Amino acid sequence: MEGVTPAVPECSATISSVSLSASQPDAETAVISQERWEQVVELHAQGQSISAIARLLQLDRKTVRHWLREQQWAPYRRQAPTDTLLSAHQDWLNMRAPQVNYSARILFQELQRQFDYQGSYDTVRNAVRPLRSAACLADLTQCRFETAPGQQAQVDWGEARVAFGAERVRIHLFVMTLGYSRRAYVEAFSDERLASLFAAHEHAFSHFGGHCAELLYDRMRTVIIGSEAGKPKWNSTFKAFADYWGFEPHVCRPYRAQTKGKVESGVKYVKRNFLPGRQFCDQDDLNEQLQRWTLEVADQRIHGTTHQRPLERFADEAKALVPTTTQASFLDAMVRERVVADDWLVAIDSNRYSVPCRLIGKRVQVVRSGAQWQIHHGGQLVAEHPVLTGRHQLCVQAEHGPGAAARNVRQRYSSSYAETAPVPDGAVEVRDLAVYEQLLEASWI
Repeated sequence: MEGVTPAVPECSATISSVSLSASQPDAETAVISQERWEQVVELHAQGQSISAIARLLQLDRKTVRHWLREQQWAPYRRQAPTDTLLSAHQDWLNMRAPQVNYSARILFQELQRQFDYQGSYDTVRNAVRPLRSAACLADLTQCRFETAPGQQAQVDWGEARVAFGAERVRIHLFVMTLGYSRRAYVEAFSDERLASLFAAHEHAFSHFGGHCAELLYDRMRTVIIGSEAGKPKWNSTFKAFADYWGFEPHVCRPYRAQTKGKVESGVKYVKRNFLPGRQFCDQDDLNEQLQRWTLEVADQRIHGTTHQRPLERFADEAKALVPTTTQASFLDAMVRERVVADDWLVAIDSNRYSVPCRLIGKRVQVVRSGAQWQIHHGGQLVAEHPVLTGRHQLCVQAEHGPGAAARNVRQRYSSSYAETAPVPDGAVEVRDLAVYEQLLEASWI
């Protein structure tokens, strides 16, 4: 299933028609799903006429007119001929049934537990059956919503195990798929942390020469940390990243991850058509092979939905992308505020770096310049360190220590502390209690 635009909610199944029985006068309106109703309302708010909406969504004009009069969506339900013990709970049943995938058994148990329901299971099952049927019919009448060139790209991660020599390693595949052309960027990472997500985006922007106006995500924790009043609550650093690059982020609705079907199809395509039978030396070799395969195979295939080569359609989409070639990396441009700890270290991305001990308790500003962290205070550069890979590591320059440590600690602790650039391989170590003992001893020299 494919395609979505946040402005007009995605319909997830392929175009299909359904014959409606003349014995069901309300069937045509009854099978309209909540997503379809929101499409109708959104298109009407954009100034589309009833006839235009009906043509676009393949609905009858009377159906469109009916749902525009409704203040809110409600699923189809067959009126019970007589009241039952379940009648008092019908509104709750209509709301709860989609959330438990129309499981009559779960609904029956919840009714007993929450409302002391005394009716039979068969009554609940019979009440759920038309709700489930209406939902299935609604899915059949949904259509794919294609996006315009440069309007939207979809982003997702996929996991796979590959062989690096004799070792089996789990890798994380980042995939960004352009909605119109279906051209994709794929890169392998060792994790899905925020730094990897940002690097992957920027590599994709560079690959395409720009980015789409909107990017759609699953509800990954590096992107969204919850919701407030029905709206996504963004990870603040991710939102700063989106604002910096100038794209509008959107997330799939809960339990509706299939609405980003273009990129999920892309993840499956990579796993099924690239990985099988291949050997890799390491992650760099994997990414080099991925890049060649993308250019020589993925970009050149005839896409099953568009029936065109992604690279050919990209010729139209490239002109609509927001250009990014003149903009610096977000990680380089982002200023991080830090307070110097009592051990004259500052924390950056789960690692620790030293600054002059006179700045203990002071605020410093950290920026990244290529492979170096530059630390400023009062507008002056006070420290510079290589960016450490990994987590929970330490980089100390001896001259940052208090008192005579600036003169003597380099000789006494050369195996433990980092030197100024170029930094020797042994200059980085995991921070543990021994480090604090060394720092304390250095401060009394």
